[in-house]
Amino acid sequence: MTRICELSGKKPLKGHKVSHANNKTKRRFLPGIKKVKFKSELLKRNINFNVSNSALRTVDYKGGIDKFLKSAKSYQLSKKAKKLKNKILISK
Repeated sequence: MTRICELSGKKPLKGHKVSHANNKTKRRFLPGIKKVKFKSELLKRNINFNVSNSALRTVDYKGGIDKFLKSAKSYQLSKKAKKLKNKILISK
């Protein structure tokens, strides 16, 4: 499973682990990714996404996956999410 959020586009960040003696070693900061099943009311089916915790909270705030995809910017979405966004916009 790649560590990229399919809805927000969040990826791992690079940085340093800093010890008490101020020694720096490289490390990766991984986003909190979960496999989540959303229910689409317009498409009448369930959709699986790998989603970060912050994107999951945003979907809940917007009122569901359908409303989130309508308002989301296309350059942040994965290919799968872009296809679903087009289907949702057409099925209006």
